Amino acid sequence: MLTLIPIVLYLMTMLGIAYKVNQIKYSENVNFTEEYYIGSRKMGGLVLAMTIIATYVGASSFIGGPGVAYKLGLGWVLLACIQVPTAFLTLGILGKKLAIISRKINGVTIIDLLRARYKSDIVVILSSITMLIFFIGSIVAQFVGGGRLFESVTGYSYYIGLTIFAIVVIAYTTFGGFRAVALTDAVQGLVMLAATGVLFFVILQKGNGMENIMRKVAEVNPELLTPSSGGNIGKSFILSFWVLVGIGVLGLPATAVRCMGFKDTKAMHRAMVIGTSVVGILMLGMHLVGVMGVAIEPGIEIGDKIIPILALKNLHPILAGIFIGGPLAAIMSTVDSFLILTSATIVKDLYLHYVDKNASTEKIKKLSLMTSLGFGILVFVLALNPPNLLVWINLFALAGQEAAFFCPIIFGIYWKRANATGAIASMVFGVTSYLYFVICKVNFYGMHTIVPVIILTIIIFIIGSLAGEKTDDDTLKLFFDI
Repeated sequence: MLTLIPIVLYLMTMLGIAYKVNQIKYSENVNFTEEYYIGSRKMGGLVLAMTIIATYVGASSFIGGPGVAYKLGLGWVLLACIQVPTAFLTLGILGKKLAIISRKINGVTIIDLLRARYKSDIVVILSSITMLIFFIGSIVAQFVGGGRLFESVTGYSYYIGLTIFAIVVIAYTTFGGFRAVALTDAVQGLVMLAATGVLFFVILQKGNGMENIMRKVAEVNPELLTPSSGGNIGKSFILSFWVLVGIGVLGLPATAVRCMGFKDTKAMHRAMVIGTSVVGILMLGMHLVGVMGVAIEPGIEIGDKIIPILALKNLHPILAGIFIGGPLAAIMSTVDSFLILTSATIVKDLYLHYVDKNASTEKIKKLSLMTSLGFGILVFVLALNPPNLLVWINLFALAGQEAAFFCPIIFGIYWKRANATGAIASMVFGVTSYLYFVICKVNFYGMHTIVPVIILTIIIFIIGSLAGEKTDDDTLKLFFDI
């Protein structure tokens, strides 16, 4: 099993990084919560770019997305490329303001930001509960991707792969904290780039060039070469993706919190350029490979398996193992980010504020480690019964977070009139309406559900804020005198 050699080495490297970071963390005289949850705000441009990318680009983009592209064709590639400006939007709109404000309030989580802005326990508790619920969906999707990847590569059981994957990622996140997450994300981002390039050019050569490959795809199903996939992807659905994976990403806590951790403006600007370039390569490359797979390996029933199958059948075993590190990196980097945020939400945002405000550093350390470990085990159990296309779980959890946090974050830092009344109203209405529309399958002219939800939450937020009390002068000075 030559393929396993680079995979095992890769997993051991991730654990080694966590071990070294853990030694540094406890040898330095640093504030534990700031170090564990935000890495002492020391990220440079490359690490910042890669950690944002790696957090956002998970199993959905490396396995699920190409799997859907295999089924729907070039129309899905078009949708995927909407994600290219993710890092640019996040850092350009949120970066500088969140960095300055978080230093002023000594905040290390998005909940810290919302607490300081709205000064409402209801906002904090609602935010925390909502975040935890949708994080479960996101992490389950990644765990399923990791298990399926191992199954496809090695031929061993999905459950064995899920167990090994879960043990490694939970271990290095639990003991390494945010710094380990950021550093491993940087490594994983580079692995993803290399993996994408290797598979794309090998499949291109295998199919005797893009023109020949597309000709074969047309023979299988000519509708795969149309923007609408023969009517399977409506124009309104394509446009709505500009909200879901475009401007909507500004409401994702896992990427927004990265804006609190970079060291200076120069690092932020460098990350905007690097991040945009890397996401472009990853999205276009991997989703095109999914479509190209129709010509190379037609007839695969479960789309999620197309990428591992292409790698195993067309690469040398050692190269296949190195390639599999790409999607594995994407999965692990997303899981570790959500796990560390989960720990921060439960320990930092809830326990320290509402249960034990005077908890000792040792107690905080123990609780943080146990929370990361416990939540990881919970999600592992939930991933034991996987669905067919994990991309839909991921998109569900993604949209749920946007419905809850888009308005409170954006309006909170850019609109002086924003207040707790508007934040509470938009969060409650956003999440309940989103769940109702999804469960009852309400269709709005073929658009993704997040579009009407975001529009309605903006209206509700504005009405609620105008009806509620004005924000006090101290808070306005804190957030707007920058």
